[in-house]
Amino acid sequence: MALGVHAPGSVRNRRGVGHHHREQVRQRGERGGPHLGGAAAEAAVAQAEAEFRAEVGPEVATVVALGLEAYAGGYAIGAFNVNNMEIIQGIMNAASEEKSPVILQVSSGARKYAGQAYIMKLVEAALDVDASVPVAVHLDHGPSFEMCRDCIDGGFTSVMIDGSHLPFEENIALTKQVVEYAHPRGVWVEAELGKLAGIEEHVQSDEHVYTDPDEAVEFVERTGCDSLAIAIGTSHGAYKFKGEARLDFDRLETISKKLPDYPLVLHGASSVPQEFVALCNQYGGKVGGAKGVPEDMLRKAAGMGVCKINVDTDIRLAVTASIRQNLAEHPEQFDPRAYLTPARDAVKNMVAHKIRNVMGSSNKA
Repeated sequence: MALGVHAPGSVRNRRGVGHHHREQVRQRGERGGPHLGGAAAEAAVAQAEAEFRAEVGPEVATVVALGLEAYAGGYAIGAFNVNNMEIIQGIMNAASEEKSPVILQVSSGARKYAGQAYIMKLVEAALDVDASVPVAVHLDHGPSFEMCRDCIDGGFTSVMIDGSHLPFEENIALTKQVVEYAHPRGVWVEAELGKLAGIEEHVQSDEHVYTDPDEAVEFVERTGCDSLAIAIGTSHGAYKFKGEARLDFDRLETISKKLPDYPLVLHGASSVPQEFVALCNQYGGKVGGAKGVPEDMLRKAAGMGVCKINVDTDIRLAVTASIRQNLAEHPEQFDPRAYLTPARDAVKNMVAHKIRNVMGSSNKA
């Protein structure tokens, strides 16, 4: 997948570029008549997809394909947050090994820490190593139109504008502003409706505000966003549940029915593997009481219209636990490569596990 310059031409639609693509395929099938089937049906779909790719360009067409294929196949694409070279290498090594599409997420904190130019060059290097894996580069929790604009201009294939903290009408206005800038440049836009409790970088809330299904429909129709992050009980950070873990699957089912064929997103979906928590604490960490979303719940959500599942906390835990263990067991070591190599391997193994057992996206590339 190419990075950088986006395709010209407007792909705006009230339900975004994904809806536009679905309509092309549907219309192609209708023109073939009711008896269209087999090789003829495949040819019609292939022609519609080729026309769509020619219209919007390869970058956005690849992103759209990721979402639509995941929806149709009942699996999710893992969106893994990146901060440095080792994390990107670990994620890409896992995706390559599992033959899975993947989304590399860049938060505002990562942009500040590593610099957008450095991150994009690292991603380009990863694609040079293995170009067989479909990759989207995504801004996670963009706090403003200006940051979304800068990421779009800088080569991102997808951005998220997070207006979830705003009143409904203001969230719509901000999201629509980003959509109107992104779509003519061939960039997918994710938005958020509802609030997740917890803390993740600049995103903080003390309360859950679950997504209202009717508001979700109105929001998508009025903004033209391409995917929607919803609140059904997940939380940001490592401390997601005090008691028994619960996700509102009835609410998810209702939203999916009201927005058929529409990609939904789960934020705050790290499972907080207890082996990494224990390892951190064993070697001097203080991560007591950390608890995430059970993986079987995430897998269930992936079969109910959730096409993108965000994972950040688990990567942080894998890296930190590995480095703590290595430094404690080898106090004489001061070569960063000695402790960053096992940290990279820990990321790879954890991401490969997520792809196989949570996302269900192995062999989907």
